[in-house]
Amino acid sequence: MRGPFSYPIPLLAACAAIIAAVLFPAQAFAAEEHGLPGASMPLWWALPFAGLLLSIATGPLLFPHVWEHHYGKISALWAALVIVPLAAAFGVPTATEAVLHALLTEYMSFIILLFALFTISGGILLAGNIHGTPLVNAGLLLVGALLASVIGTTGASMILIRPIIRANDNRPFNAHVVIFFIFLVSNIGGSLTPLGDPPLFVGFLRGVDFFWTAANLWRETLFVGGAVLAVFLVID
Repeated sequence: MRGPFSYPIPLLAACAAIIAAVLFPAQAFAAEEHGLPGASMPLWWALPFAGLLLSIATGPLLFPHVWEHHYGKISALWAALVIVPLAAAFGVPTATEAVLHALLTEYMSFIILLFALFTISGGILLAGNIHGTPLVNAGLLLVGALLASVIGTTGASMILIRPIIRANDNRPFNAHVVIFFIFLVSNIGGSLTPLGDPPLFVGFLRGVDFFWTAANLWRETLFVGGAVLAVFLVID
């Protein structure tokens, strides 16, 4: 029998959000107005989040077998290191409303968007026999980076990763192509709209204008993307 922490974390969190909304509707509606003084809270409250990111980044490399079987428990531990101190410092009702707020007004919206992009892009297959020259590879990376802000980094990555792998399957040295694909398509390219990157989507849910990032970050995105693409061309 599978334990509760052996299921994917997004599935567990989504189920928890639905159950919470059904069983505690009053707290669910109150979650939008939870009483945490976020503006005055010190930065050390974010340490568990940093720890979770480090675990995700280093776990599969440093302790792959432990991470594979216990990543749910590790994630739950980092979550507890936030929730328990919140309950102790601000009270159980406030901590409960804060957790419900994160689950219902942010996490569920993000998962629904991600699921839609994942489902749509997963059904698209680009066929063709492309020869992976440096200019062709750079063109594919550029197209993917532009698509990432329209259909999300997940969608663009799923659509273009197979064509770019096929285009370079006969080259003796091609690992760098995937690495720069991750840089440009899976990360940098999603900087211009809330569809492209989860933090930007959370900002949109909080009231940030949809086109604010495109109007204010296009120079930085162009500079970073151009610099990374230039380095790729030199290496390729």
